[in-house]
Amino acid sequence: MLVSTIGQGLLWAVLGLGIFMTYRILNFPDLTTEGTFPLGGAVCVTAITSGMSPVTATLLGTAAGMMAGLVTGLLYTKGKIPVILSGILVMSGLNSVMLFVMKSPNLSLLNQRKLHDVFQGLNLPAYYDTVLIGLTVVVIVIGLLIYFFNTNLGQGYIVTGDNENMARSIGINTDNMKILGLTLSNGVIGLSGALIAQNEGYADVSKGVGVIVIGLASIIIGELIFGELTLLERLIAIVIGSILYQLLILLVIKLKFDTTYLKIYSSVILAICLMVPEIRNRLQRHVQFGKEEHS
Repeated sequence: MLVSTIGQGLLWAVLGLGIFMTYRILNFPDLTTEGTFPLGGAVCVTAITSGMSPVTATLLGTAAGMMAGLVTGLLYTKGKIPVILSGILVMSGLNSVMLFVMKSPNLSLLNQRKLHDVFQGLNLPAYYDTVLIGLTVVVIVIGLLIYFFNTNLGQGYIVTGDNENMARSIGINTDNMKILGLTLSNGVIGLSGALIAQNEGYADVSKGVGVIVIGLASIIIGELIFGELTLLERLIAIVIGSILYQLLILLVIKLKFDTTYLKIYSSVILAICLMVPEIRNRLQRHVQFGKEEHS
């Protein structure tokens, strides 16, 4: 069970890495996430059942996520629709896109090839293949993100999130940076959806409900534990945060809480994590005030 949870945490960490690109760098929540995540799974599973290789199908799921992010970016920057509403519009529309792609609300991978089959000849213990897949993808994604953020284009993207007015003043097209960020982040989110769909053996149009909470929990937990970090360390912290979050969910299950209400448990965990920094600051101010009063 522990190995399975770690494997799940690594796969869900990819989602957190995608959300990080908009939530933390561009400083806005992208609700397209709840559409692109199941879209990646839907496209991937449909491609596999149509006879494509799992690798190709996974890349197609990633590309589908990128296209959805591109649409959100265009609505936001060119259509001048607020980013939250742009995400909601695309998320809603993707429900119909997934039904068109799968021809049904859900689609199974029963007796179909998956990425996990790559490790079939290694005779690995149960769930170790999921850990290997998750670890491999996480390393690749983090490596590509670090490379991107260290390019001139990536630096322009970071500056856009830090100070948009300054970015414009030095000639950066901030609208293009936002489109790029939404496209890339949703591609990573689509990749996560494709991986989770293969791991769970099916795709479902309702799979995206609440996934943004899971991604945010990975980010917040990692930041809460490790504090101020370099960019690389922050990305690694997201992965650790994702695994810890899955371990918390496992603990909830082990304590025999009704798993029907896992979504609300997830929301409570995230809410507590978000409140901890404020509670900590208040306690520090209270202690400092007490010391000053005493002196």
